[in-house]
Amino acid sequence: MKILPLSVKNLARKPGRTTALVLLTAFLALAVFGGSVITLSLRAGLRSLEARLGADIILVPSEAESKVSFRNMFLQGTTGAFYMDASVAEKALEVPGVEKAAPQTFLASLKADCCSVKIQVIGIDPSRDFTVQPWIARSLKNELGDMEVAVGCKVGAGIGETIRIYEQRCKVTACLEPTGTGLDTAVYCNMKTMDTLLAAAEAKGVSHRISSGDDSVVSAVYIKVRDGYDIGDVNTALTGKLRKVTAVRTRSMLTGVSDSLAGISRTVTAMIVVIWVLAFVILLLAYTLIVRERSREFAVLRLLGASRNMLGRMALYESAVCGLIGGIAGTGIAAVGVFSFSALIEGSLGLPYLIPGFSTILCLAAGTILLSVAVSALTSAFAAWRLSRVNPGTALRDGA
Repeated sequence: MKILPLSVKNLARKPGRTTALVLLTAFLALAVFGGSVITLSLRAGLRSLEARLGADIILVPSEAESKVSFRNMFLQGTTGAFYMDASVAEKALEVPGVEKAAPQTFLASLKADCCSVKIQVIGIDPSRDFTVQPWIARSLKNELGDMEVAVGCKVGAGIGETIRIYEQRCKVTACLEPTGTGLDTAVYCNMKTMDTLLAAAEAKGVSHRISSGDDSVVSAVYIKVRDGYDIGDVNTALTGKLRKVTAVRTRSMLTGVSDSLAGISRTVTAMIVVIWVLAFVILLLAYTLIVRERSREFAVLRLLGASRNMLGRMALYESAVCGLIGGIAGTGIAAVGVFSFSALIEGSLGLPYLIPGFSTILCLAAGTILLSVAVSALTSAFAAWRLSRVNPGTALRDGA
């Protein structure tokens, strides 16, 4: 007697019961896979943000926060621009403990022909930059030339294409890797290109001038602290030396993100545990009820020559098949939902969100399916043990 074909026939003979068991395991797989992908994506996004910022301290104009949330520019891609005198970078280098000072200039563009929304243009000095240039170098061997730009992965322009920013034509020479942050919607250029764009913006009434009237401006200066110096002490020294400038520790900015991520992770984990417990209990009750429902069926099989071991294995095979089908279905539904609505999830959470690589997703999917099969088999173990010890005569007499 072949057990697996018989198990499949038994499942097909009771479509209602089989469907219910498959749906339970599918719900379990959906929660485990979907919740795990979201949690891993948030953690990957935070690591990516930490790596991309690459600075210990960021100097911005004191009024910057009143114009646009500096934190949201990175996390959600909020466009904004604020300026201070470009001499801030040189003055920062005079502070003991400051190893590098890399200026950046921001420009919130009008609607570009490559985009459906505004984009954030960021000017960098490739010779001094240590935050963006290493990422650009992964896809561009040379430094950014004049009127050349590197674009984030969500800008929607490929290498070799031309985009217009304030009617200035810029050639895309590099596309940056995904970060899961607002930096994915940014466009990067060198300072000479930024000067051209600022002049073009000025002609359209978008002024970048500051109260001093100096045309040489920057929006932020990224500070790298020398080894052996306390970041807090250097931060205090910078604040004391530079007027109308706010020194922001990147760690303090990331701490809030990390705390939010931890809270979401705890919530998702708690939901998965609750669903686990509920699914386990419901499946256990379902398989226990099956014991009574199928007592006569197994009694007949015993009389036809089936051994107790065969009956137990048949019950386990049936539960494993239900777990396999439910696991595949639940994982598939979760994958479609999570990947199709990743942008919506990222926007709703307001946190760095970077979906893991294909190999990680594949391993997670396989693990979820195996888990579904294991849980189904475990909950049916008791039923299998009971069914294997059914007394044929007693079962037939009681069922008569």
